[in-house]
Amino acid sequence: MILRFLRIWLVAMFVALPLAAQDVKLPDYKTWDKAAEEAQHIVAEGTANDQRLTALRVAMVDWRKQFLAAQGANASEIKTVREQIAALGPVPADGETEDTAIAERRAELHDTLTKLQAPGLAAVEAATHADGIIREIDDELRARATDKLLRLSPSPLNPVNWGFGLKIVAALSAQLYDEAAETFAAKGSFGTFSESAPLIALLVLVASVLLARGRRWMNDLSAWLLGKASIRARYVIEEMASVGHILVPMVGFSLLLVAASQTGLAGRLWDELLGVIGSIVLMGLFAAWLARRVFPSRAKYEAPLHFAPERRPEVRRIVLSLGLVLAIWAPLGDWVVAKAENAMRTAQGDSDSVNLLAAHIDAGLAVLAFPLLLLGGALLFRLGQLLRVHVKNEAAGCPESSFRTSVMGAVGSLLLAVGVVGPLLGGIGYVNAANAIVWPMVETLLLIGLILVLQKFLAELYVLLTDSGNEGRDSLVPVLMGFMLVLLSMPILALFWGARVEDLVELWVTFRNGINLGGVRISPSVFITFAIIFSIGYAATRILQRALRTSILPKTSIDKGGQNAIVSGLGYVGIFLAGMAAVATAGIDLSSLAIVAGALSVGIGFGLQNIVSNFVSGIILLIERPVSEGDWIEVGGQQGVVKAISVRSTIIETFDRTDVIVPNADLVSGQVTNWTRGNKTGRLIVPVGVAYGADTRRVSEILLEIAQAQPLVMMSPEPFVIFSGFGADSLNFEIRTILSDVNFKIRVLSEINHQIAERFAAEGIEIPFAQRDIWLRNPEALLGRTDAEVANAAKPKAPLEPVPPAAPEPLEGIQDTAALSDNDGADDGGDGGGGDGAGR
Repeated sequence: MILRFLRIWLVAMFVALPLAAQDVKLPDYKTWDKAAEEAQHIVAEGTANDQRLTALRVAMVDWRKQFLAAQGANASEIKTVREQIAALGPVPADGETEDTAIAERRAELHDTLTKLQAPGLAAVEAATHADGIIREIDDELRARATDKLLRLSPSPLNPVNWGFGLKIVAALSAQLYDEAAETFAAKGSFGTFSESAPLIALLVLVASVLLARGRRWMNDLSAWLLGKASIRARYVIEEMASVGHILVPMVGFSLLLVAASQTGLAGRLWDELLGVIGSIVLMGLFAAWLARRVFPSRAKYEAPLHFAPERRPEVRRIVLSLGLVLAIWAPLGDWVVAKAENAMRTAQGDSDSVNLLAAHIDAGLAVLAFPLLLLGGALLFRLGQLLRVHVKNEAAGCPESSFRTSVMGAVGSLLLAVGVVGPLLGGIGYVNAANAIVWPMVETLLLIGLILVLQKFLAELYVLLTDSGNEGRDSLVPVLMGFMLVLLSMPILALFWGARVEDLVELWVTFRNGINLGGVRISPSVFITFAIIFSIGYAATRILQRALRTSILPKTSIDKGGQNAIVSGLGYVGIFLAGMAAVATAGIDLSSLAIVAGALSVGIGFGLQNIVSNFVSGIILLIERPVSEGDWIEVGGQQGVVKAISVRSTIIETFDRTDVIVPNADLVSGQVTNWTRGNKTGRLIVPVGVAYGADTRRVSEILLEIAQAQPLVMMSPEPFVIFSGFGADSLNFEIRTILSDVNFKIRVLSEINHQIAERFAAEGIEIPFAQRDIWLRNPEALLGRTDAEVANAAKPKAPLEPVPPAAPEPLEGIQDTAALSDNDGADDGGDGGGGDGAGR
């Protein structure tokens, strides 16, 4: 389904391109000059009402649209002439001359270019003029809105003003009564009623059934669908069925209103009042539905906001009350205000009497609006308290509060402030300012609740369609859906908080025309064209890479490393070509960004020199391929098998099964040992030591037989054994072989050592180990005896030969006999290593 939609969209785009390329009709500039002069005169006078200024703005926007369309006039011809001028070569420098024919042709082309550019330049100038008039009108309307917002009305707390509110109610009631009496007294009214009686009766009957039984029917339908559906689809079905709780009663009530209108007994005022009552009922039904969805009555039901079950009934009542109060203020209040303003416009008399009537009406409207402000502020204050308590409870249960919890805390604090400031401003007399903060806050809360319900519904629908389980609710796609809902709600929120539709349209026009970035205008059409062309090129590159990797290259004699290099290189080239094609197709002129890019490249070069070095090194690795995937290499003290070569780094899997990420620059500029590059053959040296007295010829024969018996030892060149020398503890031999696969070097070494131990044990050949003789020159020092005591103890019983004198400076300690020779130390160290190697 998604692919089908994309195909239809692409076809529509390609069909729209030729239409966009058609020649546009040039505006009538004479008529425009008159309209612009008149508009500037009206704005300068400042006496026109808001409706007149709004209509004038609409006319200016239409003119600007024509001028913007005319800016692209003669675009193809202008491009052709510029290419012809460029083909003539550069303009000669000062003091130089060029061929007369070329100069004449250059001048002719420049004249043609000037004529072709004239309509576009005129359109640009006119569009700028229209844009300036539109800004002036917007500034005037905003100034008037600000003055109205900050206007100080008579205080509704003053008992003197209460009577004016009662007079407005009495006047409207009298108008309704008079209209009803006039309608009943008119001839033919009851005739119309009698003619429509069957239809009216049918409408009333259907409406009564829907109002009486509709809710139960929707509950039964929901239960039946839930019984047929799976567990994962239950929330989706229940959410869709719950909408019927609004639609069915609203349809029933709408049928009652239609029946009342069909009687012919209701006049214009009554029809307007019935429409207002219908809006109030619809808002009440919506608020009730939203309260049940955000704060469900069932404790086991997972709600968008995790309020405690015992708090949910109170919160539902508050949300329902806010919806009803908002409905009374918005449709009914607007109707009352419209009738009051109409009374002021039709007032007769001198200016003082008209101003007095306006003051009385203003006071009466303030008195009528204040009870609603007071009730709305109290409900917002209580809801803010409940939100703050909920946030504190969640923070106590989970110290690391989530982002949603912190937002709820901020909203709760804001509700407390609005609940106090709004009624306070209304009581002072700033009724318009109070209305501008209380009711938009109520509308914002209802919109936030609707977004929460829709986001949860989309998340459950995504889980149902993808069969992703519970973890799918917190995946990226539902989060992005919620983010898109928030973005789409931004214009609605702006309208709630006082923005005009014209302001939003102006922002959209500015966005659609694009922004100027370094001399390059980026607009949505340019961006969409760039994204589409680049996506097509990128997808084609990936498809070609996959075809080469799986179908074509495996059938060639190219090794795996070469195949990976070809595929990676094709990917870089394809992405580069896709980007260049997207830039050319979108018409982005990057020449004006050349200076900026040149300046930035210096700083970027210094800051990203390591990254650039690794990138270039990665390209060198892919081209020269000194290292390929699957090679056994040693670099920087790390040994392992090359797992992957990317643009910036190479991943080596060590023999401990750990991944080491090596920058590509180290592989290019450093020393790298590649054990398996080109072929897998490699040399193995096995040192062996035997005891003195062993038959060296026999030892060589045994070692050669063991080496030749190994399957991985190559016979060309054949293995051989050398008698390397006489060690301090052993006669040293070495087995030198070439293995056909050096990757099994450790296993072959281990197997050879096993067989050497077995054969030497069977042949009676001893494998020596290091031995040392210790000589104590002065053991008396260890026993704590003096020289005299030692001398007396050493005298014989009978006179014998004279005892030789002792050494003049005896040395205490332990001395190795091997230290008597100058070369013994070096031999010992080498021997010990050899012996240990043999032992391993």
